Amino acid sequence: MENWKNRTHILVGDEGVEKLANSHVLVVGLGGVGAYAAEQLARAGIGEMTIIDSDTVNETNKNRQLLALDSTIGRLKTEVMAERIRDINPDIKLHVITQYLKDQSIIDLMAEKFDFIVDAIDTLAPKVFLLYYAVQNHQNIVSCMGAGGKFHPEKIEIVDIAKSHECRLAFYIRKRLHRLGIREGITVVYSPEKVADTAFIVEDEKVDNKIATVGTISYMPAVFGCFCASHVINKLLENKPSTDH
Repeated sequence: MENWKNRTHILVGDEGVEKLANSHVLVVGLGGVGAYAAEQLARAGIGEMTIIDSDTVNETNKNRQLLALDSTIGRLKTEVMAERIRDINPDIKLHVITQYLKDQSIIDLMAEKFDFIVDAIDTLAPKVFLLYYAVQNHQNIVSCMGAGGKFHPEKIEIVDIAKSHECRLAFYIRKRLHRLGIREGITVVYSPEKVADTAFIVEDEKVDNKIATVGTISYMPAVFGCFCASHVINKLLENKPSTDH
């Protein structure tokens, strides 16, 4: 037993440590939510992880993203995340994919088998596509909804997507999934906290649904990411949290 796992071992025992070490988790998106989720999974002792992102660290990420530092601006998020994960657990089996997922690449990815998937994509079309094919391939997945414009982490819930409300991102995802014949069966981390009209700036009113920049406070994406990681870990350990509220 490695010393750094001692506290985890006290809590989950030999069998729990072994289950986590033998699990393969996919984290898609390494922004404000996904990077925190990936790090918590690594610290819990997940033995194999695949991380995917195509973006580089931007100065505007510094208010909320784990990977964003002056020293990392301009670097690939996958590269920075991989360094952090390997610095936590040098023995982890880590697969790093620097790619923008869409279309066939999502279909191919979802044809592989993962013990769990964390969806932290923040773009609507590929997010819906990933969720759809995850369901079609019977993947265990938890999907993060919108953390922007919200202040109160105590309001965050883990529910079936059918029970989500007061979340604009969840609304659009439900609408598109309904067209694909999916109304339930996807676990989401979301908050029903209402977003104030002053919490976003509309950049282009000429396009459908408008393009807007949503204000985000430092801790909310981190807590969303921790909720995602907690759901994955509890499910892998078979301590299944209730989604009834």
